[in-house]
Amino acid sequence: MNEVAAAAENWRIIGHEWAVGFLRRSLLHGRNRHAYLITGSPALGKTRLALTYAMALNCVAEAPAQRPCFSCRACRAIDSRNHPDLILAGAEAQLKIDEIRNVLRLLALKPYSARYRVAIIEDIQLAAPLAQDALLKTLEEPASHAVLILLATSTERVLPTIRSRAQHIPLRPIPQNQIRTRLAARGCEEERADLLARLSGGRIGWALSTLEDETPLAFRHDMLETLGEALAGTRLSRLKSADKLSRGAGRDKALLRNALEVWQSFWRDVLLQCCDSPVKPCNIDRREEISQLAGRVSVGQALASLAATGACLRALDTNANPRLALDALFLAYPGLDD
Repeated sequence: MNEVAAAAENWRIIGHEWAVGFLRRSLLHGRNRHAYLITGSPALGKTRLALTYAMALNCVAEAPAQRPCFSCRACRAIDSRNHPDLILAGAEAQLKIDEIRNVLRLLALKPYSARYRVAIIEDIQLAAPLAQDALLKTLEEPASHAVLILLATSTERVLPTIRSRAQHIPLRPIPQNQIRTRLAARGCEEERADLLARLSGGRIGWALSTLEDETPLAFRHDMLETLGEALAGTRLSRLKSADKLSRGAGRDKALLRNALEVWQSFWRDVLLQCCDSPVKPCNIDRREEISQLAGRVSVGQALASLAATGACLRALDTNANPRLALDALFLAYPGLDD
């Protein structure tokens, strides 16, 4: 194991070796920044990396190279998200300007018992521009004891003025073989570990949580059944399917987004099959359905369906009406009357 991989192992971070190495070197050389922007898809490990870095900043281990130790009071309190100098926001709802101002007010206070006060704000990209603007004064004139860690799915909807004042740490999907190895180490059988690794899209958090709770797999099953029914029906039946979905998962945009991601993955597999690609499908347990659909649609139809699913996902991010977006999507999919 090389030095970078060993550092990630010591930090108990799966993957993201370069990010751990960068943060660890900053600490060892006293060059830690006052603000960080960690980006990556949901369940990729952004929050875990932010919490571990907060532990390293405030760990009481004598040697800096041993931080975080995971056993001192500071490490344990931060790991359990129960430290008086740790401020968490944005995990459950879109941030309003008053909430951000309150986070910054708490961050400006002197540490109660640690070296640094650390604020972790999740999904900052969902905050309105006016709410994001409230961060600028703190970013421009940071207190010496304050560290602000912003988490986002991407930099696209984060203001340029924030991006330019924070150290950007982009996290990338973790290789499937690493995820398989971690799942196997937790007792997961080989076939199931392979399926979860493929479906995870490199999101280790998703894979590990799904290993413990099969709810995402049950949801995926239901959404693939819904897709299959729509593709086997007429335009009218597809519109009925869109209406049914909009009255269910459509009320929760997060659930609807998850459904679209399931369909996007499925259409990608169909497109690969249409092109006779040697790449194995992500939905490896659905080979028969993928093969049957690939035999019925053209490469152009598969590509158009994949593109339409992606367009629907982007539309949801612009506050499009879920029912109208689903109607347009289901009519774009090939059906029996096409």
